[in-house]
Amino acid sequence: GGALPPRPPARAAADQTPPDLARERSKAVTSFYHQPAIDIAAEKPSVRLTPTTMLYSGRSQDGSHILKSARYLQQELPVRIAHRIKGFRSLPFIIGCNPTILHVHELYIRAFQKLSEFPPIQAQGDEARYCALLRQLLEDHKDVVTLLAEGLRECRRHIQDERLLRPFLDKTLTSRLGMRMLAAHHLALHEDKPDFVGIICTRLSPKKLIEKWVDFAR
Repeated sequence: GGALPPRPPARAAADQTPPDLARERSKAVTSFYHQPAIDIAAEKPSVRLTPTTMLYSGRSQDGSHILKSARYLQQELPVRIAHRIKGFRSLPFIIGCNPTILHVHELYIRAFQKLSEFPPIQAQGDEARYCALLRQLLEDHKDVVTLLAEGLRECRRHIQDERLLRPFLDKTLTSRLGMRMLAAHHLALHEDKPDFVGIICTRLSPKKLIEKWVDFAR
């Protein structure tokens, strides 16, 4: 255990990192990198939710739907994050060593650790603390897309064929969007907004929405 060291300023090449700091970062990342829990979670399939499932599991008078949602996230988020860590591990070595890419990799490892170590959610107090953790992680990861773009731009001269990175980017961005949506939906279940269950609007009309944007584009 123990927190990972802070990210150093981005540099054009990994060898420009001060030697002592580079050694410390390498040591810390290696210890987290070889966590068996990550390997085990990465082998599990992700359990997908449809908007319909999210809608109908989001209603109960006694608030049990909120605990049920939190328990689902407690099982599901570490699996999805482990899949992404596996994706970072599969990157070409020269790209994976880039300080900016390495920082994003560390963010995912740290998130996996925090979520995995959270005790089982049994009562409302546990769920409230879990919500606080979700908010913290959403904040920690808000710049991931920008950081990935920055890191890949720094690595451009080392990339022989950009098409090789496309599956990694597609999966990372799609997975990130899905995880943020699930977390935001759970947090929104606490809000009492008319015509909404979590982030789902029960009165949404795709036809009216399309017509609105068609008119806007004219």
